Amino acid sequence: MQNQQSGFTLIELVVVIVILGILAATALPRFVDLTGDANQAAVEGFAGAINGGNNINYATYLARRVDTTTAVDAATGRTAQVVQTTGGCTLAVANNLLQEDMPTSPAYAVAGDTTALAYGANRTCTLTITGSGVTPVNFTITGAD
Repeated sequence: MQNQQSGFTLIELVVVIVILGILAATALPRFVDLTGDANQAAVEGFAGAINGGNNINYATYLARRVDTTTAVDAATGRTAQVVQTTGGCTLAVANNLLQEDMPTSPAYAVAGDTTALAYGANRTCTLTITGSGVTPVNFTITGAD
């Protein structure tokens, strides 16, 4: 009687493990740098949202032609209030144009001229993430109150 053994030899197992190791080593760098890409996309998204909020805010200001309003829309029950944006390029002004503030981690930073902004005047500001190496993205603030 002959005894038949089935299974893999030690050499076959080592070859498979080496091949898997090589594949893992070539695929790993693709996933290591995704944080930078995600941060860049977040900055670009927030800058776009701030631009949109700024346009809506200034259009509301022009439509109302008043400094502030607390008039309640009967259909929705919401107030259409003009956000004060004459403070220039600050994180507070940028956050006021958003429905929710930007997250505090990672820390977002706004740079640009912080002097008072006249009604209807435009100012270009820059948004970035502090200490991340992300390329800064510009957005525009239009003076309204």
